[in-house]
Amino acid sequence: MRTMKLGNSTLEVPVVSVGCMRINSLDKAEAEHFVQTAMEEGANFFDHADIYGSGECEEIFADAIGMNAGIREKIILQSKCGIRKGMFDFSKEHILESVDASLKRLKTDYLDILLLHRPDTLVEPEEVAEAFDILESSGKVRHFGVSNQNPMQIQLLKKSVKQTIVANQLQLSITNANMISNGFNVNMDNDHAVNRDGSVLDYCRLNDITIQPWSPFQYGFFEGVFLGNDKFPELNQKINEIADKYEVSNTTIVIAWLLRHPAHMQPVIGTMNEGRLKDCCKASDIHLTREEWYGIYREAGNVLP
Repeated sequence: MRTMKLGNSTLEVPVVSVGCMRINSLDKAEAEHFVQTAMEEGANFFDHADIYGSGECEEIFADAIGMNAGIREKIILQSKCGIRKGMFDFSKEHILESVDASLKRLKTDYLDILLLHRPDTLVEPEEVAEAFDILESSGKVRHFGVSNQNPMQIQLLKKSVKQTIVANQLQLSITNANMISNGFNVNMDNDHAVNRDGSVLDYCRLNDITIQPWSPFQYGFFEGVFLGNDKFPELNQKINEIADKYEVSNTTIVIAWLLRHPAHMQPVIGTMNEGRLKDCCKASDIHLTREEWYGIYREAGNVLP
């Protein structure tokens, strides 16, 4: 597995992150085998959140990998906090409590990365800063980031937070590419010219923040996958054509499309299927041509001005 630096940190990470939101759909033996397969593929970066399975997913993962001090040093753990039932909460108290609970479930003393999960409009940056300082000085969290935040929300945090923001987890796929499309449509009078995210793609590149695309196979907001979907015949034909050329699966090409972008993104894959996991990891070795990348983009229904 090819690796990259996470943001402007010194942390070396695989270019594909293994999302653990659905690990509670596996039984004990399946979970153990899945995690072992990921490790064998070099996909040792595991993405969690305190709300996944109401915490159950972190517990299942720790048991599946047989967490101990030796194993802990071979993996990279990322978790998220801030989403609560009916609200978002970036209070100092909630951040600290959430991290302690995740550490207990994951059977570890520290997280490599903590992300704030979805924006909290009641956020007080000073409180976040206090929480981050405590977590950093205690050794409980080594790096910090955000999820689903636009540039001004990050800037607001940075007003008080001294730690570097190394990652921003954002929804992005071939069919959900608004952050890319509005960059093509500058000074245009069409829907794609509407800047809905504050130029977050350019902002993250300028500030060395790694974008972690989530739901890379989904269209809409969890409406389904576009691969093999009759709603996207031209897109599937193009992806399959390129997959045949490289002698890989269509799954591999979808991840390779994201990895081809010079923003150096780290897709978060959510599959619990070992075959698809391996296919995603193979994307590390595929470098699409400019023509292939744009061809896929256009066949998803995106129009260049």
